Amino acid sequence: MRKGRLEAFSDGVLAIIITIMVLELKVPHGADFEALTPLMPVFLSYVLSFIYVGIYWNNHHHLLHAAQRVSGGVLWANLNLLFWLSLFPFATAWMGENHFAPLPSAAYGFVLLMAAIAYYILERAIIVVDGSDSLLKRAVGSDWKGKLSPVLYLSAIVVAFWANWLAQLIYVLVALMWLVPDQRIERTIDHSEV
Repeated sequence: MRKGRLEAFSDGVLAIIITIMVLELKVPHGADFEALTPLMPVFLSYVLSFIYVGIYWNNHHHLLHAAQRVSGGVLWANLNLLFWLSLFPFATAWMGENHFAPLPSAAYGFVLLMAAIAYYILERAIIVVDGSDSLLKRAVGSDWKGKLSPVLYLSAIVVAFWANWLAQLIYVLVALMWLVPDQRIERTIDHSEV
């Protein structure tokens, strides 16, 4: 099975997720900076989620670029990832509308955690189809960022109920950790083509 349809479908879903998130930004009723102040939590949570969706889009692109084949298992693993990513607009809006309150912030972290796990499952499904000596398997290596991220998300979920600002800081730090696109796959592909 070829991966073109999977890539196109995933790109479309991610574009819709971003569109839904931006539609949650309501226009203020005033024409001064003071009218924007109550919207800051909503805007900041949108910016964070936009960055996360961008990170997933970028890494998903690299992941599928390294994939040789797609199976039914890969399709379902991809749908699992898209399911958790599709909850970003809800979690983002709930957290922003409630000014980063503990429960919405923890729920946001749970969605981030599940998306990270789903990405890992997709990665493993592709490796199973392509084989243990596949390009992706060589590129992923020890994957310290992929292993550290869920631990940090779990920490943030717990911390959200005692030090909410720390949970937000952890979410930002994980995003910053992934902001530079994962170059392992590009380097491995470049070396294999030489």
